[in-house]
Amino acid sequence: MPHLKISGLSKGFGRKQVLDGLDLEVQRGECLVVFGGSGSGKTTLLRHIAGLLTPDAGQVWIDGQPAGDSGAQQRDVAMAFQNFALYPHMSAFENIASPLRARRMDEAAIAQQVREVAALLRIGPVLGHSPRQLSNGQKQRTALARSLVHRPQMLLLDDPLRNVDAKIRFEMRIEFPKLFRAFGSTVLYVTQDYREALALGDRIGVLVDGRFQQIDSPAGVYHNPQSRAVARLFGDPPMNLLEVTPRRRPGPGPGGALEVPIGARALALPEPRADLAGRRCVLGVRPEDLLFGTDPRPGALPVTLEAAMPMNVRTVALLRTDDGVELLSSRPEDPALAAQRGHLRGFATLAPGRSMFFDPVSGARV
Repeated sequence: MPHLKISGLSKGFGRKQVLDGLDLEVQRGECLVVFGGSGSGKTTLLRHIAGLLTPDAGQVWIDGQPAGDSGAQQRDVAMAFQNFALYPHMSAFENIASPLRARRMDEAAIAQQVREVAALLRIGPVLGHSPRQLSNGQKQRTALARSLVHRPQMLLLDDPLRNVDAKIRFEMRIEFPKLFRAFGSTVLYVTQDYREALALGDRIGVLVDGRFQQIDSPAGVYHNPQSRAVARLFGDPPMNLLEVTPRRRPGPGPGGALEVPIGARALALPEPRADLAGRRCVLGVRPEDLLFGTDPRPGALPVTLEAAMPMNVRTVALLRTDDGVELLSSRPEDPALAAQRGHLRGFATLAPGRSMFFDPVSGARV
């Protein structure tokens, strides 16, 4: 039995439909990352699970029981917000202790649990500080400690790393999985950062226009997106998306061998897809799967290297065909490539088995 089940959840505000018949199941102890752009309904979904909003239609089930009759206080759910939401007149200790005081626990137990969670989050030395004396990283950890201190069965995190700097974000991406395992809570984690989603989720639910377009493992969402909308949300640099009509390759070759016209030239598909011949579709290729080299190969696409941008351990190359079509290619760091931008002619090919095709109207994978 899933710990959380949502069926047909809908919510609108005025003329805007925020959630549209949304379905979801989350297993006990799982970390599900809810990923989507601004306005996709992520926070609205969390607020329904927490009991802070009433749906227009649909139902939320927790441990097999309908949660519609239970208010926020009756659900063993904690929620942390992206803006920290700390009480300014309370010390960090008192902020963390506030959920325990609401449960009328004795002072000794409160002090013990606060210090235990503070030690895990490495904020013990600042428990006596007020929020204005804390750095953003310490505020974020204090807000998280307040959510975790009573060991909730379910933890809802609304983009908790949005307002902290890159260094703290990186550190917390490493620490969060250990914390989640230590507390054993079921976690729904909202983010707009695809790297965060890939790093933290046991599964990722990609929310677009009030519905989940795909719920899958991080590898499944990245390498096997089920729609163009999902494909374009993951990756930096973004996926190359080209409207094409594949055709059969001329001359002898294996049955089903195709090529895609790009301008006056054509790029060979390394795998047979006879079902796509003559069908208008969108070719999707991640930059790391578009290979650039200087040696001509059968079926390769002639291109010019326009720019090369070092990005940590990788170099991103901007390629341009003779007809002006721009393509992005990514490869392990290559300083020599950057020195030749704008002067190097070469050839682009596709990595075997990595091309994706989408319907140009519905965006669904074909």
